[in-house]
Amino acid sequence: MLVYILRRLPQTILVILGVTLITFIALQIGGDPTYLFVSERASPEEIIATRIKLGFDKPLYVQYLTYLKNLLLFDFGDSLYFRQPAMKVIFETLPATIELTIFSMLIAVFGSIPFGVYAAINRGKWLDGTLMAIAMLGQSVPNFWLGIMCILYISLNISWLPISGHVPFLMPIFQGDFMQGIKNFPTTVTYLLLPSFTVAFYSLSRNARLVRSSMLEVLSQDYVRTARAKGLTEYTVIMRHAMRNAWLPVVTIIGLEFGFMISGVVVVEVVFAWPGLGRTVFDAIAHRDIPLVQASVVVIALFVIIINLITDLIYAKLDPRIKL
Repeated sequence: MLVYILRRLPQTILVILGVTLITFIALQIGGDPTYLFVSERASPEEIIATRIKLGFDKPLYVQYLTYLKNLLLFDFGDSLYFRQPAMKVIFETLPATIELTIFSMLIAVFGSIPFGVYAAINRGKWLDGTLMAIAMLGQSVPNFWLGIMCILYISLNISWLPISGHVPFLMPIFQGDFMQGIKNFPTTVTYLLLPSFTVAFYSLSRNARLVRSSMLEVLSQDYVRTARAKGLTEYTVIMRHAMRNAWLPVVTIIGLEFGFMISGVVVVEVVFAWPGLGRTVFDAIAHRDIPLVQASVVVIALFVIIINLITDLIYAKLDPRIKL
């Protein structure tokens, strides 16, 4: 396993370099970045002095190498909007996004498994048709619209759950106050339910259809018929023989979607005023806060790479035929 991880390291470095190159080029395409760091009333002398101070007067390849050197030190400069180091802003908002992403994935995974399995077992029956109709609806509804409908009907009309707000769970744990994090957890879940369901509904629907397809393929295999012929109960056939072999394509999509979720919760965080990285990136783009956008893109890319690596390692655990 360690050899496999070391083999993946050059690929990881190339991906990170590609991400940094794209973000660097995007900064240059927008024109002279010096004007982002000075006021509108800055004199020509002040603009020139700022350009020299920040190194924007140097050739592009020198600027890029300097950017890479700072990247190794996790130094992305100061946020133009928040007036503090960009990485500090990210570390303050990232735990809220991780909470939202993990909770959304739990809903998507543990909701889609029974959803898809029951649909496969009842293939061609009314239950199968109903569940697949709901899955199609879930893949068709935009998450921002679903979020607004949840706020209108669940929060405002019947007052079951709060519209917005956040009680941190992970941040106290990261700061060493484990008991405070545990104490906050029930309240955190209350605030998490609506935004997490909004994020998870699309993934739950797609995963349910994938689970159904995988289960139908597995249930038609000879070893499943043999297990039934041996007199095993239907529950044992499904859980011990069919489910394990149906998991591989599901794990693939779950690994990809975890990265997609952590980078795609921007709209939902804005709708629910969730104080996470997605909303911070939205504010940074609105205010042309280039250092914060660059830092956020690199951090999200690292998360996606790590999640894909973990997914590949899980493959080998689920199916011994796969060699790392």
